[in-house]
Amino acid sequence: MADADSQRCVSALLNGITQRFYHGNSDITEELLKNELYPDMSHEEFHALHEKMRAALKSIASADMDQAQLEAFLTAQTRKQGGLSPEQAAALSRFWKAHRTRVRESLLAQSRWEPGLRGLKWRVDLHTSSSRGQLSNSPVALVELELGRTGENSEFVCLEFDEQKVNLVLKKMAELQESINSIVHHS
Repeated sequence: MADADSQRCVSALLNGITQRFYHGNSDITEELLKNELYPDMSHEEFHALHEKMRAALKSIASADMDQAQLEAFLTAQTRKQGGLSPEQAAALSRFWKAHRTRVRESLLAQSRWEPGLRGLKWRVDLHTSSSRGQLSNSPVALVELELGRTGENSEFVCLEFDEQKVNLVLKKMAELQESINSIVHHS
């Protein structure tokens, strides 16, 4: 019976940690979790437990561990000095099986830049006259960006580029690609 209670408290602790760090619920604090789940434990002991479980969950979530990886990780953690107890490992295993998808979706959502690019339209026009009545055959690129945050309506931004600005943008994009390539090839 004590093992079941222990695993239930660990599961509740993991749920609280997940709510706080992966779902942004700032009402769930370490102090609240201690008072609700482990009222007889000292602050130092609870802080150590909280940090151990948070670190284990972070490792599991960061690697998006499948079942085989999870079992290997938890086995290593239970054999490590000061690592997880078998009850904690069992609770972590059950918790990850039940919450993996939601935690992964939360991590993906947190890693997106907002507002995001939802759409892009462009065309090239040829201006045949200027405002002063002089003839001009200069091409102009018109770009319409559709930007938006998740759950909100889109905003549209229209940009106009002459040939010189198009060339500058292309040059900057080539530099960006070179930077990305150098990082990827050195990793």
